[in-house]
Amino acid sequence: MAAASNGTNFTGNLTNQFVQPPWRVALWSVAYSTILAVAVFGNLIVIWIILAHKRMRTVTNYFLLNLAFSDASMAAFNTLINFVYATHGDWYFGESYCKFHNFFPVTSVFASIYSMTAIAVDRYMAIIHPLKPRLSAKATRGVIVCIWVLAVVLAFPLCYYSTIKVLPKRTVCYPAWPRSSEDSVMYHIIVAVLVYVLPLGVMAITYTIVGVTLWGGEIPGDTSDNYHGQLRAKRKVVKMMIIVVVTFAICWLPYHIYFLVTGLHRPVTRSKYIQQVYLSVMWLAMSSTMYNPIIYCCLNSRFRAGFKRAFSWCPFVRVSSYDELELRATRLHPTRQSSMYTLSRMETSMVVMCESGEAKQIGRKCAPPSRHANNGCAGDSAAGRAVIYSPPTVQQEEEFS
Repeated sequence: MAAASNGTNFTGNLTNQFVQPPWRVALWSVAYSTILAVAVFGNLIVIWIILAHKRMRTVTNYFLLNLAFSDASMAAFNTLINFVYATHGDWYFGESYCKFHNFFPVTSVFASIYSMTAIAVDRYMAIIHPLKPRLSAKATRGVIVCIWVLAVVLAFPLCYYSTIKVLPKRTVCYPAWPRSSEDSVMYHIIVAVLVYVLPLGVMAITYTIVGVTLWGGEIPGDTSDNYHGQLRAKRKVVKMMIIVVVTFAICWLPYHIYFLVTGLHRPVTRSKYIQQVYLSVMWLAMSSTMYNPIIYCCLNSRFRAGFKRAFSWCPFVRVSSYDELELRATRLHPTRQSSMYTLSRMETSMVVMCESGEAKQIGRKCAPPSRHANNGCAGDSAAGRAVIYSPPTVQQEEEFS
């Protein structure tokens, strides 16, 4: 996919015109190396945070895990190869890697964007239709497998048709389509629609509806601290994912425009500064792989705690007790300013509110209130009241906190 741009104009250029001055190569080397380092290590840390901490294994985070894997893989296998080929215009890596080099970016980008789409749909179902059943862990794995299968199917033509051609001064890697210009343009249009326009359209609709629901108003009569806490947490998750999606859209828009323009107007590929334009466009597209870990760390307290633990060996990084608590499997937290606390459980509890401010939590069997009026508790007297309280399930609380 990426390598094709340097092969589209090789027929009229038998000499290597892509040699750049050393200072320019040095600057581009620093820029692309930064992407490689930040994207690979950042996404590997995200993967570790999710896999090493049981509390992080939620539906949303499984899709983030898939997104991190695809981003880290593309950064590791394609970023520097793209840079070397775009800088020199000479393919050094053989025909087998040429096929993989053109095939894998499409596969990886498809997996990334549809992981984001799956998160958007999951957020939509959780917030707009909270009573409907959520995806199980098994169903989530099935969705991820389907995403990768469809990604391989979409990218297979590039793998099949990619080849190398040895010219007098250089070797080029390109997809040799049966109908060179027509097939190339048509394929790039299909790719742009399936990995950019369609998923971004779906996410724009779902996040617009979710945003109107979360920021447009509150449920009448529900003013509990627990409700407001979950509302704030849901807003944080949705805000983080919207930033991830917008970042992806900005990074990849010039890339798709470049390929469509150069495919429809071939003379553009012979312009004086086309190599610098391509290097800039490719850098921006590849840089999309390094922003997500930074976004997670800045906007999510649990990922931030995980990054602190990963970099705890640094003298200026301090892991607080709150950070340790953020990554534990369960937590005990106040739901009111009184002395009543709730522990996340999968069952409904009976909470008996007492005149003295104390609370009795009774299990699934309802125990009768105390008969002694002088202890401040009563079953149906004016001095006390019994309240049925259903704390959020483990899944709900872990998703949104």
